[in-house]
Amino acid sequence: MSRNYLIAANWKMNGSNALVKSMCAELTPVLSQLSPEIAVLICPPATLLTAFTGVNALAIGGQDVSAEGAGAYTGQLSAALLLEAGATYAIVGHSERRQYQGETDELVAAKVAQAIAAGLTPVLCVGETLAERQQEKTQQVIAKQLMAVYASHPELLVKSVIAYEPIWAIGTGLSATPEQAQETHAFIRDTLAQLNQDAAEQVRILYGGSVNAENCSALFTQPDIDGALVGGASLKPDEFAKICLSIKIGAKE
Repeated sequence: MSRNYLIAANWKMNGSNALVKSMCAELTPVLSQLSPEIAVLICPPATLLTAFTGVNALAIGGQDVSAEGAGAYTGQLSAALLLEAGATYAIVGHSERRQYQGETDELVAAKVAQAIAAGLTPVLCVGETLAERQQEKTQQVIAKQLMAVYASHPELLVKSVIAYEPIWAIGTGLSATPEQAQETHAFIRDTLAQLNQDAAEQVRILYGGSVNAENCSALFTQPDIDGALVGGASLKPDEFAKICLSIKIGAKE
């Protein structure tokens, strides 16, 4: 089954109004060259969401979303607030939030449900640590993370995006080989197919983990890799543009 691609940028706690201007200037001509089957998403710090104006072909997303709809939750951003700021996506369950903010699978599941209920598309991040990979627990860890969200609510899957981010490859310069990434992406799709075969075939699964202009082309030819969640390279407008342009429609093996 043919699926559209998504190239997503996670700026993390980086960026500025100047970078927004540079990125928009770099991407505007690129977006006009891309196939309609390729979408581009920028997830900047929340203070910069409203700075992206005038680039209609560019999607904007939050780096997180609250599990609550509104109320006395200082510092959190609800799905409604993100939507009002122009976001249509939200990253959920990134490994850095699981590690540094102690987010549990249960909280991540609540955030996915809240995002979808409000009309946002969640980009659910899953992945294993280096120790877990060395102990051959990759599939066990990822299955647990997926089932925590979708086992009770498989209907949410078709409205989601999944991002496989091996934690050992985030910001380290290391990257899974195309074959390693494909193996895990195929496992993710097979696991989700146990809940909903059609949705599992439709859902886009992105790869994240030191993606750059040099390694992305080989990744994008793999049959179950439908794009990338890009970290450090997304802060370099020219390199991020190259990543977006590297997808060759019909090149999947």
